[in-house]
Amino acid sequence: MRHQLIATPTIGLDGVGKSYNGISVLRDVSFEIAPGEIHGLLGENGAGKSTLLKILGGAITADAGRVLFDSVPTRLSSPRDSIANGVSLIAQELALVPGRSVLENVFLGGWANAAGVARPGTDRQRFDALCAEFGFDLDPNALVGSLPLGTAQQVEILKALARGSRILCLDEPTAALGEAETAQLLAVLRELAARGTTIVIVSHFLEEVLGIADRITVLRDGAQITTEAAAGHTTESLVKLMVGREVAALARTPEPVPRDAPVVLSAEGLTTDRIVDVGLQVRAGEIVGLAGLVGSGRSETLRALFGAVRLAAGEIAVDGEVVRRPTIRRMIGRGLALVPESRKDEGLILRRDTAENIALPSLGARQVGGVVRRGAERAAVDRVVTTVDVRGSVHQVPLGALSGGNQQKALFGKWLVRPPKVFLIDEPTRGVDIGAKVRIHNLILDLAAAGTAVVVVSSELDEVMALSHRILVMRLGRIVAEFPSPADREDIMSAAFLLE
Repeated sequence: MRHQLIATPTIGLDGVGKSYNGISVLRDVSFEIAPGEIHGLLGENGAGKSTLLKILGGAITADAGRVLFDSVPTRLSSPRDSIANGVSLIAQELALVPGRSVLENVFLGGWANAAGVARPGTDRQRFDALCAEFGFDLDPNALVGSLPLGTAQQVEILKALARGSRILCLDEPTAALGEAETAQLLAVLRELAARGTTIVIVSHFLEEVLGIADRITVLRDGAQITTEAAAGHTTESLVKLMVGREVAALARTPEPVPRDAPVVLSAEGLTTDRIVDVGLQVRAGEIVGLAGLVGSGRSETLRALFGAVRLAAGEIAVDGEVVRRPTIRRMIGRGLALVPESRKDEGLILRRDTAENIALPSLGARQVGGVVRRGAERAAVDRVVTTVDVRGSVHQVPLGALSGGNQQKALFGKWLVRPPKVFLIDEPTRGVDIGAKVRIHNLILDLAAAGTAVVVVSSELDEVMALSHRILVMRLGRIVAEFPSPADREDIMSAAFLLE
């Protein structure tokens, strides 16, 4: 019983471009991908790689240019359009139902039935045929939520193949995998390509791309730098293709840290399921940047410092005093604050207004007998709103109705009613316009100048370099290098991309 598949077409991109609010993220990208080819999309964070994948997957629509299949222009205005043309986008966040079985997820929304009555026997036959055809070894009855991430990714891939996809677009598929899971997934992709499936892969791990890709396309600042055979390239040559530009400097640079500034935050041997033996020190007034790739452990380090994940080993000290069994409540009590990577999911309550969001972390300080002193709260909120320059109504209008820049400034503002000793900041300017970006940068520099210790993570290397006194580079959950500011951009990228 062979599954009926859509013939694999040649993909053509002809002058593809995409802009957001007048800012170009892709410009005039043109190249072809042959049937059965493994094609690597490479570039720094923000180069436009994921945007290009989303255009192929129908998640977003190109503003300019054409996508062609076998030289025929094809409009991909939705994921349904892409699936109809044999394309599936597999994002970093898998679209699976954890509480259902592997078999149920593979045929999700397309289970066999007769007159509305399920036919599990038929589904099992289809499942076995697919596994045999594409070389998968999966337990159809296992709950997806119980599977290792690498195996769950295989389920996602098999689900795409079950609906007839012959082109798989994968965004950072190995970012969260260990070595064994990575090797297993890459072997699956090689086998699929050998059987005629086209693979388009975005990855920061250059060794993996060189080990699997037939050809590579390098993007830089949304522009296509080259499309050529992967053979003959080294990780060093790819890094040089990806860098190739001047570092944009901020108008301001961080003020020097006094020689006698005390160590406010220190950590030794921090180990969780995502980081290993991480140690660092941050002095009062110092900004330490964490650089690295997606999945390198940067965000996980901030969460460990904030008490948001349980430590398997290691200790954290604030002002020289070790914090026993660190939790979020204890770390906030010691003067730490965290701006998380996702303001929507972890940082703000978007259905509440700006004032309520800003007031929430320090609510206890304005209570008397369990009653909030509203006058004191309004005065504190108004002061912070002015400081961070939140624009628009801050009362009675949901924060979610304001712009991304104002939401991000409110995310900072909620920790400034009672300024922290240590500010942990993950992606400080994600999704904001240039005006908000400058304001947030200046806010971070002002906090450091006033004596706050800062640890900042950003996917924009320019941002880390411009803000930091020192830069720690992470790779595979470990700190692998340290650079004082000013640092050489290529040295940082080489430490992030290249194995010792």
